[in-house]
Amino acid sequence: MTWSARKRAWEAHRLARALDRAPERKPRFSTISDTTVDRLYGPWSWQSAPDGGPAGGGGPTRVDHHGEHLRPEEGRWDAADPLRDIGLPGEPPFTRGIHPTGYRSRLWTMRMFAGFGAAEDTNARFRSLLAAGQTGLSIAYDMPTLYGYDSDDPEAEGEFGTCGVAVSSLADMEVLLDGLPLDRVSTSMTINSPAAPIWAMYIVAAEKAGFPRAALEGTTQNDILKEFVAQKEFLFPIEPSMRLVTDTIEFGTRELPKWNTVSISGYHIREAGSTAIQELAFTIADGMAYVEACLARGLRVDDFAPRLSFFFNSHSDFFEEIAKFRASRRVWYKLMTERYRAENERSTWMRFHTQTAGVSLTPQQPLNNLTRVATQALAAILGGTQSLHTDAYDEALAVPTAEAALLALRQQQILADETGVANTIDPLGGSWFVEALTYETEREVWRYLDEIDRRGGMVAAVAEGYPQQEIADAAYRFQREFDARERRIVGVNAYVDDAENTPIPVLAVPAGSLEAHLARLERTRRERDAAAVDSALTGLREAASRPGSSEANLMPHFIRCAAAYATLGEQCAVLRGVFGEYREPLLV
Repeated sequence: MTWSARKRAWEAHRLARALDRAPERKPRFSTISDTTVDRLYGPWSWQSAPDGGPAGGGGPTRVDHHGEHLRPEEGRWDAADPLRDIGLPGEPPFTRGIHPTGYRSRLWTMRMFAGFGAAEDTNARFRSLLAAGQTGLSIAYDMPTLYGYDSDDPEAEGEFGTCGVAVSSLADMEVLLDGLPLDRVSTSMTINSPAAPIWAMYIVAAEKAGFPRAALEGTTQNDILKEFVAQKEFLFPIEPSMRLVTDTIEFGTRELPKWNTVSISGYHIREAGSTAIQELAFTIADGMAYVEACLARGLRVDDFAPRLSFFFNSHSDFFEEIAKFRASRRVWYKLMTERYRAENERSTWMRFHTQTAGVSLTPQQPLNNLTRVATQALAAILGGTQSLHTDAYDEALAVPTAEAALLALRQQQILADETGVANTIDPLGGSWFVEALTYETEREVWRYLDEIDRRGGMVAAVAEGYPQQEIADAAYRFQREFDARERRIVGVNAYVDDAENTPIPVLAVPAGSLEAHLARLERTRRERDAAAVDSALTGLREAASRPGSSEANLMPHFIRCAAAYATLGEQCAVLRGVFGEYREPLLV
């Protein structure tokens, strides 16, 4: 008897009798992305993954690795070939991971996102986390820094250090990094519009501390397109913003070979309300836009693509997240080989950091967040992440306390050392459900990429508001499902018990931190060489006024400004004067 025949017999007899006794709980089961979840998966569920289009462009006609056309009009794709589509770890299309040994040789990098108050406060937190076993640094900057203002600017009033550390000049960066082993840990920095001047401060501070730039390892988020799409911390119009990203990629390719100059981020797209499929599709489309900008600059794809990295959200739909991570590697591999003709295998690797879903954390019954974070982290690990941040249970209320951050780190360490999930490579590979969901995720991602191609690419799509509207629609659908209790959140619209909402201690910016920071800023301005600052800012203004090119790369000017102790606000004021400020159009 075939599998299909046996399934039909099972449905007619055993299943039918069971449903008579106990009907299923709801008429339709689906993922958060609204992908239907079938009652049962088996060999009949496996379909071949859709594949990337011809290298010359997009369009709905796709070909597989052997040049055979896939046939969506027939309601199916070609028969699955597990060896081709799933493969082995460390081999194309990297469905099962980019490393042949998985976590057996090296665990994922454990990072805790940290930053609050003055540089001294965050430096102390970094030291305590490293002592507790953290293996990578991750710097959160406060809102004035993210928007390119100094802490004494009127626009910064009331925002000092509340969601990250304040960095107004090289003097703050020197304190922030003081005594940290930059030769042994990598540093991730969540900074976007002013990423270039902040990165320059990091480079100069590291070199002054004795760490040559060529040896520095880390990541600058620097993903401006997702700011226009989701997070909205933009400063300048799209075109000069893309120029800044291209400048950093070009500079890093030449000067910092171990640094990931952009972390193409779906995390904030998901936090804004997108589905998992939209998160992956729009993130990959952003990556394509950066690749194409660098190619237009004259860079060779295999010179810069190996240092591109990605950043994803791990949400609460356990299997959908695992499928998303597995599909991401397959799509990126196909794009890099078929469209961009990459020859270096490392150029085709989808390397990504993952953070558990901050948007899923609830201020109601906050201890429930420990369970949410643990399952989200497990999904990221089973999906093959290279780096992981676990949210603290109190992050729906404030920047985590030291105790909550340590507990979040311990969650990763328990998963690594006590559960056995790192003992074998891709442990869910071959699961009928996971493979079918991976294929379906990839199929839907390609549909989005086709539509973005049709609109002229991601930059054009962002300018017209296409991804923004898609995310808004998805967020609205989820909210309606939540309001109707079709999506249940424990402690919020299910199992609500006000008696369980016990007070949770929250972190506050230490007394005196603002005063110490402002005193350092005033002292820096008073003691620096004013002529050197003026000269550096003039050079920045003149270079920014010229068209973007290798000759007018702004990174050397940011390095010079940092070394002269020009403040972040001064540098961003120069750029605002040249580029203007972006005003988002209304979506109708």
